[in-house]
Amino acid sequence: MRQTRAVADLLDRWRAAARDAGAGPDERSTRAGEELLARWREPHRHYHTVAHLSVVLDVVDRHAALADRPDLVRLAAWCHDAVYDPRAPGDTNERDSAALAGNLLTGLGVPAPAVAEVRRLVLLTAGHAVAPRDRNGALLCDADLAVLAGPPAAYDRYAAAIRREYAHVPESAFRAGRATVLTGLLALPALFRLPPLADRWEQRARDNLRRELAALTGPPTIPA
Repeated sequence: MRQTRAVADLLDRWRAAARDAGAGPDERSTRAGEELLARWREPHRHYHTVAHLSVVLDVVDRHAALADRPDLVRLAAWCHDAVYDPRAPGDTNERDSAALAGNLLTGLGVPAPAVAEVRRLVLLTAGHAVAPRDRNGALLCDADLAVLAGPPAAYDRYAAAIRREYAHVPESAFRAGRATVLTGLLALPALFRLPPLADRWEQRARDNLRRELAALTGPPTIPA
């Protein structure tokens, strides 16, 4: 029952964002939202799940006043990992998610400029490099990276879930690839751009990233 209420609440939030962006009848929006939720609930996902979607939406909602178009940021949050295949190379998932967003939102009657903005925002999540004064991009990317600033135990659960999503990758290759991702994040001038979030999260996130990186690049742990 609780899960059913949670799904219904998420669908309400999707329909509201779609209406705010200019979408047509709720019936079509409901079908689109159900399609997206089905994607977020695919069995190969362990971190990129409905729970992650909910966290991103919650951050966006709490700080909506910091964006120029929070409705479009919400739609981008829904779409940003809608296509997620751990075996896909490079930014294929982000590009495919942006294409899916374009098709869904165009089909709902969302105006073309708004669709283009959602697509742009989804693509930003490939590298989380946000230009100055891009308030929409800053809020989406800050929300997407919020997990990095969790308490150490929560961060470790996130890292373990990522490893499960890449269970098909041998340990040595995973360590090297994950280390590259973490190094790229640490090289960003700032992980979080919006002052209310950066002030609270930046240092904690960097501490978590450095701790995981040290574990990945050190000698493998041998079970006792």
